[in-house]
Amino acid sequence: MNLIFVGGKSGRIKQIDLRHPIVVVAAMLAVFVIVGGAFSIGMGLGARQGSANPINQLGNWSADVLRQQAQIEDVKRVLQEKVNALAMRVGQMNANVIRVNALGKRLTRMANLEDGEFDFGNPPALGGSESGADGQPAQIPNLTTMVDDLQTQLSSREQQLGVLENLILTRELNKQVYPEGRPVQDGWISSYFGRRADPFTGYSAVHKGLDFAGPEGTKVMAVAAGLVTYAGDRSGFGQMVEINHGNGLATRYCHNEKVLVKQGDMVRKGQELSLMGSTGRSTGPHLHFEVLKNGTQVDPLRFIGEDR
Repeated sequence: MNLIFVGGKSGRIKQIDLRHPIVVVAAMLAVFVIVGGAFSIGMGLGARQGSANPINQLGNWSADVLRQQAQIEDVKRVLQEKVNALAMRVGQMNANVIRVNALGKRLTRMANLEDGEFDFGNPPALGGSESGADGQPAQIPNLTTMVDDLQTQLSSREQQLGVLENLILTRELNKQVYPEGRPVQDGWISSYFGRRADPFTGYSAVHKGLDFAGPEGTKVMAVAAGLVTYAGDRSGFGQMVEINHGNGLATRYCHNEKVLVKQGDMVRKGQELSLMGSTGRSTGPHLHFEVLKNGTQVDPLRFIGEDR
């Protein structure tokens, strides 16, 4: 089979044999080029159409939503951890407040303060202007700092109250061991401290204590807390009790009918020690009371709060 071409200007005739091998190969190449181009164009169009497909777009959105949900869960977890930490701190602060309030009430009672002077059972009275223009809303970082500052203040206040408690306890202890008050409730002072006429010889002598006369069997009480260093009969003093109160102070209770404590006992202020009698060098039922400072008798009047 042949193809005949006629030139428009020259009128020449050209003839191509379609069965020639070169012609066949060129035709096949042309077909491949056309088919490949069409295939490429079709793939490009298909890809563009696929990306615009609603089903594929929905899948992309679903993946984005899942990622955002995961991020939200992470944020919620972090926030919950912070809230839990703050809740724990607030719980610790509440415990500290309870301890501080209890300590404050105890110190108030120990110091014998009037009711209402330090009221640890109710929150303190507060006040101020109604304008809130200068205020700022609390933020999470600021709230954490506020909690830390309050915790520090509470700890410091608790330590200060602890020191105050120790001071008050020391003061109370010193008050308990300091000789003060009368050793007998009933009776009267029959002889004072100092020089006097001896009741047995009539000669001038130094009386180193106070004599309290009263009915036999009158209760004799410790004027301060301390350790009993002697309890029994002593020459001239009869049945005697001696108590060491510390700080160089001691007291003696002499001429008793009966001793109610023994050596080595710890006694408290106001505790019964003996019963008044007339043992030893005595003219009748009475209590000979002495106060010693560093081993030397001093005038008991300065301790019992009475004048001549």
